[in-house]
Order: sequence, then structure tokens, then C-alpha cells
Amino acid sequence: MDDRIWPPQALLEVSNGYWQTCALHAAVKLDLFSPLDDQVLCVEDLAAAIGADRDGLERLVNALVAMGLLRKVDRGVTCASSAAAFLSRRSCRYLGHIILHHHQLMESWNHLDIAVTSGRPVRARYAGDDPQWRKNFLLGMSDMAMLLAPEMVGKIDLGGRRRLLDLGGGTGAWAVHFCRKNSGLEAIVYDLPPTRPFAEQTIARFELEDRVSFVAGDFLETKITGRYDVAWLSHVLHGEGPQEVRTILKKTASVLEPGGLLLIHEFVLDDDLSGPLFPALFSLNMLLGTSEGRAYSSRQLFELLREAGFRKPRRLSPGLPGPSTVIAATI
Repeated sequence: MDDRIWPPQALLEVSNGYWQTCALHAAVKLDLFSPLDDQVLCVEDLAAAIGADRDGLERLVNALVAMGLLRKVDRGVTCASSAAAFLSRRSCRYLGHIILHHHQLMESWNHLDIAVTSGRPVRARYAGDDPQWRKNFLLGMSDMAMLLAPEMVGKIDLGGRRRLLDLGGGTGAWAVHFCRKNSGLEAIVYDLPPTRPFAEQTIARFELEDRVSFVAGDFLETKITGRYDVAWLSHVLHGEGPQEVRTILKKTASVLEPGGLLLIHEFVLDDDLSGPLFPALFSLNMLLGTSEGRAYSSRQLFELLREAGFRKPRRLSPGLPGPSTVIAATI
């Protein structure tokens, strides 16, 4: 393959691309989009609504207009349709929590050179269990699941499966959608104790308390309880090194019935580890925040699955939006 041509302007656009990122993050932090999702406001009224300086806000508004997130109407400003759909807190498709989580990561990315030279993380996992950090992380993961799951669960055949383990399931969004799609399915969301209130709120929101429940535990430190015929591991393995992944897979295998199905949802690298771009960058993100976490290739995951006793590892092609991949295997 020929080397990609990088003209100077393209290099500079990558170098200053964080300016747009920061403008978006600031707007979400200020909750700028919610007051504008169904009305036109002048800058003065918007500044009063969100408690901002008029001149500073006008500059941010102009940048957001240039980015296509806001529209100017007469002497006022309002949301573009996509901004109203995904950036207003009034929307059921709100993605603000994951954007705030990305904002939380920015400081560590500023020290990527230190992580690369030392081989050690430069931020605490879960930021030392800071409640707001964890909230943005958990609700951000839920935002993404709510975006992907309605389309995705219908493309994964769970016919005849009766009991699902959503390991490291966070708010339970995936478990909820699998159960909504499969009327005979029950699910356990297994995650750390601080996650319980977020999961129970999600389960109650969809009125599935009779079919989805939460079990608190650390799957690396304690035994996983129960028996299941399908396990769902969504963005769990990338947080751990190969030895911890072996432990997780062996523990998962131990609670699956014979013929049980394991589904791994991850950002998966090519076998030479040099792409696609998002998983390659995501692996750097794991370097910044974990001692051994990383993105894995299909080949690496297949080998780890076979070591744990799984058979027929394979990639599914459910037509996912974004860079995620699903790998399936049976025990």
C-alpha cells in the first residue's frame, strides 16, 4: 500500500483539531444546547439563561455555527437538528454524558508522551472513584448502548436462550434491550457495587424488574455466581491485560451451560495491530488509564478464547454503526 500523502495543511488540521473538540465540550458543560432545542434566543438571553459572559458566549456561538451545530435565525440562534437530537438534555438520545467523559480524559491525553516513555498510566482508573467522573463514565456508556442496542440486538440470534449474563454490564442498557427483543430471556447485570443505582434506574425505566436484576461483584476478585446459556461482555476486556482477560474468560466459561454462547463486543484491531484508526487510538487511551489494558486483534482474542475452552470463535457482522465488532464463541 502506498504511503498516505500528508500535505502541511492536513498535518496542521490534525494538530489543531482539538479546538473543535474543546468548543463542543464547553458547550455541553454549559448545557448550551438545551435552551435552544425548540426556540430561537438572542445571545444576551442565552447568556442570562446559562450564566455566561456575553462576549465570550458570542464567540463560542459563532464557532458552533461554523461547525454546523447551531443556526442563526434573524437576530438569534437555535440548534441544528442533529444538535437538538443528541446534545439537548431534553432528548431521549442525549449523548452529553459520553462527551463529558471524553472531556474527563483530555488531561491525561495531554501527557501521552509521559505514558509512552514510562509505560505507565498517567491517570487513576475511574479517576480515583470520583463520583462525578464515574457518573459521566457509566451514563456515557449507557448513552452509547442506547444508541447502538436497539438496532444491534435484532441482528444477534438468541433464539432458545433463556438466561443472559451481562458481565460488567454497567447501567444494564444492553441487558434491557436483549430482553426486550427476546421475550423468553432473563438477564443478570453483574458489576461493581457503586453501579447498582444506575442499573436499577435503567431497569425500572423499562419496567423489566421481573426479568433483569443486578448482582454486585468484582469479577476479577470473586467467583461469578449463577448458570447461564449466553454471556455478553461489552467493552470489558480492553480494560485488562492478557492474563486478566484469561481469568475473565475462564470464569465466564465456568458459569456457561454446555453449548453456551459468549458474545464479546469490542474495538478490535487488525491482526497486524496497525488499524483501524479508532481501535489503534483507543489502545493508547488504555495505556493512559490502565496498567495493562489495550485493544486486541481478532487473532489475539481467538487464541485467548481457545485457551479458555471456547470453540469456533468467529466475528459477527451485525452491521454496527461505528468501530465496534462482535466476536462469538461457544463452550
